[in-house]
Parts: sequence; C-alpha cells; structure tokens
Amino acid sequence: MSFHLSSENIHLVDNHILVGQLKNEEGNLQESSIDLDQVLGNEDGHFEWGGVDFSTSAQNVRYSIEGGGAVPVLRAELQTADQNWRPADVNLAERIENINGRFEFI
Repeated sequence: MSFHLSSENIHLVDNHILVGQLKNEEGNLQESSIDLDQVLGNEDGHFEWGGVDFSTSAQNVRYSIEGGGAVPVLRAELQTADQNWRPADVNLAERIENINGRFEFI
C-alpha cells in the first residue's frame, strides 16, 4: 500500500532517514523508518533507485507531499561528476511501500 496514504508524521532525519508512523494490517499506527541511503544513489546529479549513499553528495535535502495527487517527493541538490549542483527530485512512492506498518523498498 502507498506509505504516504497510510501514515502520519512522515519526516526526514539526518537528511536520509525517512521516519513516521505507519498503519499495520489491524489499522494501528507503529513507528517505522527506512534509510534512504541504502536504496537511493546519486548518478551524476540524478537520483538512482538501487544506488546507495545519495546524501553524501547532496545538499538542501527535503521531503514533502506535493500536488493534488498527494505525491511524496524527496528533493535535493545533487552533485554532478563535474562538481556542479543540480536540482533533483524523486517520487518515493515509486519504490517505497507500507507493508504491515513498515517501510519496504520494492
């Protein structure tokens, strides 16, 4: 299930750990977290699913729910191979779900 539609108080800690309260199968909220550095990388200024350690080459990292479709977006400026900074964003719902009250990378 889409994590952002079945959760509360989602926020970032240390620019790379997504934390919040997610509903389990019984509808109860439970604390969960996922280290986005374990599932997202930086490929020349673009977020890359399946990569690692995006935050080591990122600045101005922020999480928000955006648009009429309530999309969970991670935004940052990512460093490119030539040492410049590029604005980047990724829809976290593409690969992160709520599985029985826990964040899961799919």
